[in-house]
Amino acid sequence: MSLDVGKIKEDFPVLQRNINGKPLIYLDSANTSQKPASVMDAMEDYYRKFNANVHRGSYQLANEATAILEGARDNVRSFINANSRKEVVFTKNATEAMNLISNTWGRENLSSGDAIVLTELEHHANIVPWQMLAAEKGFEIRWIKIDDNGHLDLSDFDQLIDGAKLLSFAAMSNVLGTFTPVQGLTERAHELGLVVHADASQYTPHSDTDVQALGIDFLTFTGHKLLGPMGIGVLWGKENLLDSMPPFLGGGEMILNVTKEGFSTNELPWKFEAGTPMVAEAAGLGAAIDYLSNIGMNEIRNHEIELTDYALGKLTSEFGETISIFGPKDANERGGVISFTFDGAHPHDISQVLDEENICIRAGHHCAKPLMQVLNVGATSRVSMYLYNDESDIDALVAGLHKVRNLFIP
Repeated sequence: MSLDVGKIKEDFPVLQRNINGKPLIYLDSANTSQKPASVMDAMEDYYRKFNANVHRGSYQLANEATAILEGARDNVRSFINANSRKEVVFTKNATEAMNLISNTWGRENLSSGDAIVLTELEHHANIVPWQMLAAEKGFEIRWIKIDDNGHLDLSDFDQLIDGAKLLSFAAMSNVLGTFTPVQGLTERAHELGLVVHADASQYTPHSDTDVQALGIDFLTFTGHKLLGPMGIGVLWGKENLLDSMPPFLGGGEMILNVTKEGFSTNELPWKFEAGTPMVAEAAGLGAAIDYLSNIGMNEIRNHEIELTDYALGKLTSEFGETISIFGPKDANERGGVISFTFDGAHPHDISQVLDEENICIRAGHHCAKPLMQVLNVGATSRVSMYLYNDESDIDALVAGLHKVRNLFIP
């Protein structure tokens, strides 16, 4: 394998666990990733040594806490190649970041007679906020369909985006692993005057992310899927767009002045960060970015291509027509996510049997019910891999699935 996974696993305390004498095989990183000790140390360090509120005190402890928060923002800026730290807004997760876009940019720019374009690959977090706003404003939601291989069907793309104001899509599907052609979609959408948002919750943890090269207007992702803690996400937006948007939440921090007659908003990015921020979580996110950067995102991507190719080959050769794998057949065209159904066994039964072997996968609709309808299934089993997985984890999965077949398939 491209990475020394054995050495990497030593950095993750939870991966040292044995349950009923069996090692933990964690294959659910698309749901949430595990955390290296350095992330937990950074968060504990903040609470043990620097705990104070930020931007509010003139004493040393408060200044040190502020430096931790803003240092993490600088880490994010560098990690995604943003122009300025002003463009990096902390939210509590990617869902909040997408709601921020819909309730600020969307509320200001969309009305009856307008249209936005989504895809059939979307997570509910990039569907429901727009549906809520559409019910209020009366604009149209158009859908880019997928083909039989899980790629976007772009045969009528120009027609779909004609007259629309926004294109919003997942850079990588959390169900099929499909990588969408971000740059190509964005270039064409910009030619017709659309604003473009990419949900990079699955993309950023696994691939080098350069917002300048991608050309998009907004990007959202969450900390807990890229080795960071739960409770923190990121909205990146072009500075001119963020400047033009009204605040999302009101309260402390997001204001420059308040009188009985009204208020004036703070500068970016604090205009969108009302209240006390998640400083410990920011410290953890910064440490996670350091960890990933030290390994190298291109190295992580190459590792996942190798491992995904191995997994696809093993599942197909071992189970043949018994298993149905959704999404692109080529590991180069997908992330380390494999969703499948198994003839004769419900996904939740598969998950339960694998749990007896201490193998963690996800079963269900993966917060993508419209996609499940397109696939004509109620649920799938989903295996999702990361830098701390190797071929031995796939071999254990295959052995567990043989147990499933022996239990459920005559």
